[in-house]
Amino acid sequence: MSKRDLKKYVSELTKVQLEEQIVELYDKFINVKTYYNFVFNPNENNLVKDAKLKISNEYFPIRGKRPKMRRSVAQKFIKHFILLGVDPFIIADVMLYTIEIAQTLSSEREIKQEAFYKSMLSSYQQAVSYMIEQGILAEFKSRVVAINEESIHQNWSTKYEFNAIVERFDY
Repeated sequence: MSKRDLKKYVSELTKVQLEEQIVELYDKFINVKTYYNFVFNPNENNLVKDAKLKISNEYFPIRGKRPKMRRSVAQKFIKHFILLGVDPFIIADVMLYTIEIAQTLSSEREIKQEAFYKSMLSSYQQAVSYMIEQGILAEFKSRVVAINEESIHQNWSTKYEFNAIVERFDY
C-alpha cells in the first residue's frame, strides 16, 4: 500500500473507526506502544540513564564478568532514540559517552583486539557526522577533541584516523 492509498483510506474512516484502529495498533505492536508512550511522556532523562547504564555495563560489568565490549548495544539505543525523535543533543551525548567509556576501559587494561579500535573509530566517525548534520558540533567540540587526544595518549592503532577527523572540521 502506498502512502497516498493509506491517506485516502484514513480520510474515509470516521473518527471512531480511526480511534479504534490506533488503539488496536497500540495493543498489537510494541513499536507503536513505545512510540506513543514516549510521545505522551517524553522522559528523556530516564531513557538516557538506562542507556548509559547498559552501555557502561558492556565495558564494566556489574557482576564481575569479563567485559563484552559490544558496540552494537550502544548502536541499538542510538537508532532507537533517532526513531523516537529524541533531542539531537541527547543522542550526540550518548554517542560520545560510548566512546568515552570504551576509552576508560582501554586506559585501565590493554585491549588486543584490533576490531575494538576500528569499531570505536567507526563510532567516532558516525558521531561527528551526526553532529555536523544536526549543526551541533560546536557544542560538543571539546569532548570530540578530548576523545581524539585520548586516542593519541593511549596510542590507539587508529589514532591517526581519529586525528584526521578532527583536522577536517577544526576551525
